[in-house]
Amino acid sequence: MNRRWIAPLVYAVIALASLASAWNLMAHEAPGEESTALALRQPLPDLPGKTGLMIVVSYAPGQASKAHVHPGSVFAYVLEGEVTSQLEGQPPVTYRAGQAWYEPPRVPHLVSRNASDTAPARLLALLIVDDGAPPKQPWPK
Repeated sequence: MNRRWIAPLVYAVIALASLASAWNLMAHEAPGEESTALALRQPLPDLPGKTGLMIVVSYAPGQASKAHVHPGSVFAYVLEGEVTSQLEGQPPVTYRAGQAWYEPPRVPHLVSRNASDTAPARLLALLIVDDGAPPKQPWPK
C-alpha cells in the first residue's frame, strides 16, 4: 500500500485547522442539525478511485448529529470546544480542542455531539471516500 499521501494530507489538515475559523464555505444547516462546510474536495491521483474531503462541522451548544455511517476512513480534529463521539461497540469519548481521532469505514457512528450546552464546538473531518461517494449516510437503526 502506498502511504506517500499521508504526510501531505496531515500537513493540509494542520494548515486548514489554522485557517478554518476564517472559512465559511458552502455552509448547509437544517434546524436542529449540525452545520457543515466543505473546505476541499480533491481526487487523489496516487489512490485511483479515491477522493479526499475536508469538512468543517460546527455544533451549536447541545447540538448533535443523527446516527450515521461514513463510507470511507475519517480523521477528525477538534478545532473549538469539546465533541463527544461514539462508534458502535465502543464507549463514548469526549475530545477537546487540539485532540484528534480516527474512524474506520462503515462502522456506525452512534453519537457525535457538542459536549457543552453553553459553548459552540467545531471539528475538522478529513475523509477518504470512493469517487462520488457521500461523506456520510443515515444509520437506519
